[in-house]
Amino acid sequence: MHVQTSQVKRTSCLTRPSTPVHVQTSLPRIREEASRYTGKMSNEVEIGRGKRARRAYSLDDIALLPARRTRDPEDVNVGWQIDAYHVDIPVMAAPMDSVMSPQTAIDFGRLGGIGVLDLNGLWTRYKDPEPILEEISHLSEEESIARLQQIYSEPIQPRLITERLAQIRDAGVVVAGKLSPQLTQKYWRYVVDAGVDLFVIRGSTVSAEHVSSRHEPLNLKRFIYELDVPVIVGGVCTDTAALHLMRTGAAGVLVGFGGGAAHSTRQSLGVHAPMATAIADVAAARRDYMDESGGRYVHVIADGGIGRSGDLARAIACGADAVMLGAALARAKEAPGQGWHWGSEATHPDMPRGQRVHVGTSGTLEQILYGPSTRADGSLNFVGALKRTMASTGYAEVKDLQKVEVVVSPYRPSEAR
Repeated sequence: MHVQTSQVKRTSCLTRPSTPVHVQTSLPRIREEASRYTGKMSNEVEIGRGKRARRAYSLDDIALLPARRTRDPEDVNVGWQIDAYHVDIPVMAAPMDSVMSPQTAIDFGRLGGIGVLDLNGLWTRYKDPEPILEEISHLSEEESIARLQQIYSEPIQPRLITERLAQIRDAGVVVAGKLSPQLTQKYWRYVVDAGVDLFVIRGSTVSAEHVSSRHEPLNLKRFIYELDVPVIVGGVCTDTAALHLMRTGAAGVLVGFGGGAAHSTRQSLGVHAPMATAIADVAAARRDYMDESGGRYVHVIADGGIGRSGDLARAIACGADAVMLGAALARAKEAPGQGWHWGSEATHPDMPRGQRVHVGTSGTLEQILYGPSTRADGSLNFVGALKRTMASTGYAEVKDLQKVEVVVSPYRPSEAR
């Protein structure tokens, strides 16, 4: 049998090619990529002879430096626009039953943020979840997880999805609803038909390349392309995963894995992502995506680990456009959790990865966002703290705060005294 082989013309490295080679990458970009590579190498530590690891930082590990120029706190702008929706503050309320009800979502929207309702939570499983919430607040620690699993085993009622979102829409605020990736294919049409403004797909971790032998996974790229509603999806914690999600057409990505106050993924799964490094990595992926897409901007939203007002400023300094608050808002007097906080991870029927935690009550929603504060622990007046941080560092716009100089300075409470 005759096999025809193709001949490959070899060119010596000393021979100039016949056609010029056009280098599309600029010299500064080459230097930048080289510095990123060498930075990764120098940031690695050896666990043992067969394993190396990259050093990562939490928000508590970093601090912002003041600049030579300062501003009046009232002269800075903390507004945020995602897609066609402009709000007064770069803050979203986490879609957790201990944080958001339809009424608190309305209240939060009127205060200038975006409240996200959990559409696979209590408010779409029960016509009146108030007695359930009351019961959860009085559960003992030993029985809390088992009872939560039982409570959340009730099926979702599609008509309640429509009713809850209609209630928020009638109030005239931005309507945002969340579904888990597993339930999006089943219930997305009810969400869109109800007139949602922002569709949030949120899970412990979400990827653009989910593989499953049991059921057909959600094709995010096709789903987002066919949808007329902006989609925010997450969480992610690496630049590669974030870049793949950005390529699906998402308007924003949620950054975080296991960093929330009610999460126990580090203990139960061994998986955790320090937030400062995760945000910076995803922000770098956003820059790469802007280069390859011709300038399309994807918002980076820090989701998890933002428990105090200083965390808000540090998250933005690392590259976030906005933050999603959970435990901080669960401390509000209006919060449905009545001083208790839990997430959907605590309700998983087979492998709970969260717990119900007591966070107490620090003030009203308005006090938590705008003050006045009667405490010095960063639990009140988040927006006022952000304005003062911007004033101290000389920046007039939230986006510009991403340029601030940051130092690694692990926080030790004993040193603060």
